[in-house]
Amino acid sequence: MKDELATPDSPSNQFLQYWSLDPSITFLNHGSFGACPLPVLAKQQHLRARMEQQPLQFFGRDLEALLDQARSKLAAFVGADADDLAFVPNATTAINTVLRSLRFQPGDELLTTNQEYNACRNALNYVAERYGLKVVVAEVPFPIEASEQVVGAIVGCVSARTRLALIDHVVSQTGLVFPLAELVQALTERGVETLVDGAHAPGMVQLNLQAIGATYYTGNCHKWLCAPKGAAFLYVQRDRQIAIRPLTISHGANAPRTDRSRFRLEFDWTGTDDPTAYLCVPEAIRVMGSLLPEGWDGIMATNHALAIAARRLLCETLKLPPLCPDAMLGSLAVIPLPDGNPQWLQDALLERYQIEVPIVPYPTPHSRLVRVSAQLYNRLEQYDFLATAIAELLHDEKNQTVKK
Repeated sequence: MKDELATPDSPSNQFLQYWSLDPSITFLNHGSFGACPLPVLAKQQHLRARMEQQPLQFFGRDLEALLDQARSKLAAFVGADADDLAFVPNATTAINTVLRSLRFQPGDELLTTNQEYNACRNALNYVAERYGLKVVVAEVPFPIEASEQVVGAIVGCVSARTRLALIDHVVSQTGLVFPLAELVQALTERGVETLVDGAHAPGMVQLNLQAIGATYYTGNCHKWLCAPKGAAFLYVQRDRQIAIRPLTISHGANAPRTDRSRFRLEFDWTGTDDPTAYLCVPEAIRVMGSLLPEGWDGIMATNHALAIAARRLLCETLKLPPLCPDAMLGSLAVIPLPDGNPQWLQDALLERYQIEVPIVPYPTPHSRLVRVSAQLYNRLEQYDFLATAIAELLHDEKNQTVKK
């Protein structure tokens, strides 16, 4: 039980003051939904007060310029031209936007991997069923020894009918960072357009979208960038923008203006909503970048080092092998556990020890990977606490199985 297990000391991490996380919870799951710093939330509250004070002024006269300013800051951060970016609520929306905008011919092939995020795979399946397409799944090995295996697995599945490849940048289930630049180059050389699910990438790994060269790329700003929930972006190469329409068609579709692209006019207004999460992206970039002397380079390096140290500690304590090289990870890492009930273990960790961490059922429903996140507010002692808790629960589980 938790009262028999030494818990981490009361929060002493200097960065905790920037977040409103429950101090009674050992929170090791930044990767799922992120966590927004208090100064950024204060900025959002200020913007919401401004919006409600004079709604017509805010939406009708101010919003366009505010979106332009926010998009410009984001573009500089991710290495893109601001006019090639559109704000969307989340990466899943962006994936659906591209897939449901494109036109296909029966028999076209859509390429993805066995590690693609379930929500995005569902969108791919929907489009494939609608147009009579074939979904080809590249089997990326896991455990894995080298990034070249990712490229070989995916490129080896390209055929003359491959129209589009949906690939991850950072895999949700396994934490792997795919060698994206090499993948995009290889696929482009074979005439395959690339749709990159980069949900975890902004704020975790360095991004230069123009250098990467993907046809379409989406990333969440509410995860590692730490913006408010509901902030993400879609990048579309300039010559492909005419074909990409928002999921909601609104006033921009027939706007007579010629001073902005149709892409800009349509995506900047899809109906009345709360745009303040988008407008807070620059503040998230600024606040997070101010927390370490090295700025964002320091944040990414610190989180990566903590994730590697956490994985090593867990593997040593639980006597389990690492599943990939350190170089293939960012701020997420997974450790394999004996097969069993993933939901039971995740629930037990929260109920008995107040540890919030996902137990991922991959690659089978009975497989169990414990996925840890590393953010500035975390410390190594928390992962030591997690390792001890898992060892106790696995011992209890084994004893219960023997008794049955």
